[in-house]
Amino acid sequence: MILIKNGLTYTMEGAPARMDILLEGGKIKKMGENLVAPEGCQIIDAEDKLVFPGFIDAHCHLGMWEDAIGFEGADGNETSDPITPELRAIDGINPMDRTFEESRNGGVTSCASGPGSANVIGGQFAAIKTSGYCIDDMIIKAPIAMKCAFGENPKRVYSEKKKSPSTRMAIAAELRNALARAKEYGEKLETSKDDPSKKPAFDMKMEAMLPVVRGEMPLKAHAHRADDILTSIRIAKEFGVKLTLEHCSEGHLIAEHIAGEGLSAVVGPSFGERSKFELKNLTFETPGVLAKAGVKVAIMTDHPVVPLHYLPMCAALSVKAGMEEEEALKAITINAAEILELQDRIGSIKEGKDADVVIWDKHPFELDSNVLTTIIDGKVVYSKN
Repeated sequence: MILIKNGLTYTMEGAPARMDILLEGGKIKKMGENLVAPEGCQIIDAEDKLVFPGFIDAHCHLGMWEDAIGFEGADGNETSDPITPELRAIDGINPMDRTFEESRNGGVTSCASGPGSANVIGGQFAAIKTSGYCIDDMIIKAPIAMKCAFGENPKRVYSEKKKSPSTRMAIAAELRNALARAKEYGEKLETSKDDPSKKPAFDMKMEAMLPVVRGEMPLKAHAHRADDILTSIRIAKEFGVKLTLEHCSEGHLIAEHIAGEGLSAVVGPSFGERSKFELKNLTFETPGVLAKAGVKVAIMTDHPVVPLHYLPMCAALSVKAGMEEEEALKAITINAAEILELQDRIGSIKEGKDADVVIWDKHPFELDSNVLTTIIDGKVVYSKN
């Protein structure tokens, strides 16, 4: 049991206010002024400090490309087949990689981690906490989304192998074919409930795709260029599946269209070089332009492209480029939680939610700010002092 006293608290459920927060049983038990500490409760004095919900990266590859290793620790892209929906991030994440410690020490308490973008369908993302040593105990929800990818990455990987897809047309066709097969597979399973003789042979790929075609889980669509973003939208509408736009680097060029489609965008990584042609319009202005157009925006690091603990810095640079400060905070808290459909557990400081709370000495958008205490599921996992 922990009582945080007198901190200026950014709940993300209203205006910042000075309050006490009681954490018990891994949850936020009570919030208010002048709370009395129960017997045996640990008290953390947050006077003159700032209290935030744990930050969330809605798209990264934490633990899938291990730090300072190379091939032996690179487990994010299975490039033997362009359609691999059966792959699960939880089987490739190493939670003992030191970047987990750096992440929680930097105030990031949750993330969505999953396969990379080599394949048209890469596999299943998982939402996890950044504290723990056994991935099974760190899962918030798995699977959380199905990764798919458009543009240069699948083209490059498979054109080098002299196989499909080597064009954008083929990427779209491969995805359509997988979605159509999954729908057909699901229909046969439904029919076989009345006639078991019609039950199709078990297909691991199609089993993994069923939650997508049934509208239970979104496609998490890697798309940088505007035309690729629009292709992802076109295909999602054709098959009636849920979609979140990932990277969305040219989203600012078609912001009104994205808003009109009612879609959310997880934007980034905006920090770094324009390493390929489809990043030629990369800018930190994108999150702000999309937010002003009415798009729900989260900001990503795409770790290890940008180390996960620099997520607040990426949000701060978006503010510098024109995003409203409150929107940037939402982009790494409540918006990220809502895009992942986990807002009942994480993303804000509210009674009943997970006790993921971070105490800062200054506003996290200030470059010289420091995390003083990180609490995940009601346990102190980092203390500066």
